[in-house]
Amino acid sequence: MTYRVIGSERGSTLLVVLAAIVILGLSAGVAGNSWKNIIQRDREEELFFRGDQYRRAIASFHDAWGVYPKRLEELLEDRRALYLRRHLRRLYSDPMTGAPFALVVDSAGRIRGVYSTDDGRPFRREGFPPEYKDFAKATSYRDWKFVFEPGQKGDKVPSESDAAD
Repeated sequence: MTYRVIGSERGSTLLVVLAAIVILGLSAGVAGNSWKNIIQRDREEELFFRGDQYRRAIASFHDAWGVYPKRLEELLEDRRALYLRRHLRRLYSDPMTGAPFALVVDSAGRIRGVYSTDDGRPFRREGFPPEYKDFAKATSYRDWKFVFEPGQKGDKVPSESDAAD
């Protein structure tokens, strides 16, 4: 007994294989996009942490000496006092670009803050501490400026008299 292969059967098998490849490709694309978003959100959280560390270190330096630092390295090893004072553990890079942070400087060239040079659109739109309330309006990570302003809310540790109010 001989079997005869009908041409349309071969074509339908090829069609099923092609459909499976298209579905697999679309699934991989969706998964890749989701993975990209997860990575960006993680980097965004790291950007917020690192930028806040710089702002706090600049605040600590300013509280100690009444001026802003000239160089970021001054935050690592402040030798103005009788003992070595560290306002920052280490110099952080921008997690969005991998490059050093860009600096916000005053008219005398002293460092008031840092920011990312990444043009990406932030996912986070709310829930910022008071000193970062303007971040909710940011159109890119460049708008997230981690700047210390003397008298800024959130810079000092509340005293017992503040807690009683």
